[in-house]
Amino acid sequence: MARRGRQLGAAAGVAVLAAICASGPEHPEVISTASDLGPLPADRYAYTPEDYRESQRASALLVRQCMAERGHPDFPLDPRFPSDPIVATAVSTDYGVLDLATARRWGYGWNPAKPVTPRPKGRRMTYAESADTPACNTEANRRLMRGIDLKQDWLYADSRTVEVDKAVKRDPRLGAAWDTWSRCVAEQGFTRYPDPVAAYTDDAWQRGSDGNTRHAQRERATAVADVACKRRHHTAELWHAVRAQKQAADLAKHRDRYAAGLQALGTYRANIAEVLRKLG
Repeated sequence: MARRGRQLGAAAGVAVLAAICASGPEHPEVISTASDLGPLPADRYAYTPEDYRESQRASALLVRQCMAERGHPDFPLDPRFPSDPIVATAVSTDYGVLDLATARRWGYGWNPAKPVTPRPKGRRMTYAESADTPACNTEANRRLMRGIDLKQDWLYADSRTVEVDKAVKRDPRLGAAWDTWSRCVAEQGFTRYPDPVAAYTDDAWQRGSDGNTRHAQRERATAVADVACKRRHHTAELWHAVRAQKQAADLAKHRDRYAAGLQALGTYRANIAEVLRKLG
């Protein structure tokens, strides 16, 4: 019975994938990044990396203005702390590693010359300056959040991510796809992971405080097998299709709250644009 259930799940997964490929946007033949898979329904409602970069720019300008008013006229836009803190970078990925060249060279990590979190480029702030920065950071955040009711639907789409992802992981089509991928990796002599994220986050890769791995031979070979099996069985494509379906269902169920969140996000973006226009 269990085998029959898996077969039915796999068949349903293939059917969904076929429907997505037939009716959805064109995807490149080889998937190397998550963006190659195309947009998801909730993307337009979500806080983006570009939002983050622009907010950081606007916040830095507001903090510099505030610091000048507090007697620190040459405060840098991108300062280092008086003493270097211990940095722990949380590493996350939607579909695990996808790029074959990256897998061959860096395994589940990345080129250390190109860190995920860039180091500050400005001078080291003084201890006197560091005493005033918390208040200025608070003031900058208050300015960027002007007109947004934090008790309502601020970043509602992001708040729904956990629940939607739970629904995605419970989907039998994805379970069947992960099982097929897992067997494929194991057949090449590597650990049988339950899913690609487990492979990506395996403690055996010994990530450092910056989130990067050791790039050992076993790690790189595992990552290559991981990517090869995803490509052979279209794992990422089906995973993406299930995510799209679950997001669309959640949008239909909570349409008003998603809309309110999008309106709040629009206010936030307008506040950022105004700061950049005036101070940038």
